Amino acid sequence: MEKQRVLIVNKFYYRRGGDCIHALALERLLAARGHEVAVLACAHPQSLPSAWNGYWPAPVDFRGSFAGRFRAARRMLGHDGTARSVRRLLRDFRPDVVHLHNIHSHLSPVVAREARAYGCRVVWTLHDYKPVCPAYTLLCRGRVCTECIGRPSAVVRNRCVQDSLAASLAARAEAVRWNTECLQRWTDVFVCPSEFLRSVMLRAGFDASRLVVIPNFCPSEFTGLPVLPPSDAEPYYCYVGRISPEKGVATLLRAAARLPYKLKIAGDGPMLQQLMSRYSAFGNIDWLGQLDGPGVAALLGGARLSVVPSEWHENCPLGVIESLCAGTPVAASGMGGIPELLAAESSASQLFPAADARALAAAVTSLWENGPSHEARHDVARRSRLRHSPGAYYDRLIRVYSPESSLLTDYNQLNRKIS
Repeated sequence: MEKQRVLIVNKFYYRRGGDCIHALALERLLAARGHEVAVLACAHPQSLPSAWNGYWPAPVDFRGSFAGRFRAARRMLGHDGTARSVRRLLRDFRPDVVHLHNIHSHLSPVVAREARAYGCRVVWTLHDYKPVCPAYTLLCRGRVCTECIGRPSAVVRNRCVQDSLAASLAARAEAVRWNTECLQRWTDVFVCPSEFLRSVMLRAGFDASRLVVIPNFCPSEFTGLPVLPPSDAEPYYCYVGRISPEKGVATLLRAAARLPYKLKIAGDGPMLQQLMSRYSAFGNIDWLGQLDGPGVAALLGGARLSVVPSEWHENCPLGVIESLCAGTPVAASGMGGIPELLAAESSASQLFPAADARALAAAVTSLWENGPSHEARHDVARRSRLRHSPGAYYDRLIRVYSPESSLLTDYNQLNRKIS
């Protein structure tokens, strides 16, 4: 059987966040399995080299000059030249499948529209709640909010985006422009990496027959990673991820300030400088900056435990998957799809209420002092590497790529087919 030609689409093409890391890993996975793969992204200054960057639209700035914000608004609503770039790439590459990831705002769902018009099979992996939440995160002013599900006008009333009327009006216009009906018309299958996200999509009115749950896979760096005995591991715990409000890093640092253990933080983001300055006097906190894949694997593999302190409904966080595949216990907030990932590894995990520094500190202390044995950590890594292996993910995804799956009209039938 001839391998499909796949166009991967994500707004950024560098290790910016979990969506980008997943899309980059998927590109490598498909190429290794013999598929021809092309990429569409914004031509961001930090973009990695690509043979396809001649097709990429220029980046837009939503916070710059008036002229820049006007160009960004046109891009967000599909009124700039992005559609022409997409059509040119489709014509030259001739994909069988267009696999979308995070595309709103910086590219826009005009990509899905053009892919459908070209005749491709369109698969969309969801990494956040943008199709149902104009503010992406089901958060409003730092609090969980679901008012916008099915009612995008709530984003204006609550000023959910940057606490700004103008930004919230723009987000509402985007939600109306790319509404549920047109997104479903242009997309064959939405891949939900968690049951939690699927439940939100159903609540928003998406057709169950188009929603397939496939958890994310673990990058190849973890395949042969040695599992260290707790006594031999360096005495530290760690956080890996974006340094932004919804990730709960501020809560983690409040907990770290009352703990005697060394904390290592890897990542970048809008709160980095503020938090580094606030906690500069604490000698038990190390700031490592952004790490590459092998660096993340080494950090997690040597840790007593990792912490995922998210304060938004995480979908299927890579930090949890990577930690389990390293055999490293996880202390995590019970938000979104996190409990699903940890359900099978309760002996190597502790859940705590989001935004609760005392509970977070207690969870860290519990896993530090009473964590699983070396043998148990080996078992966690073995099971997790099987559960989240690239091969298992590929086997499921390739069935979704197949046009035959469009004939299935029942969600349970489709999930039996890919399980």
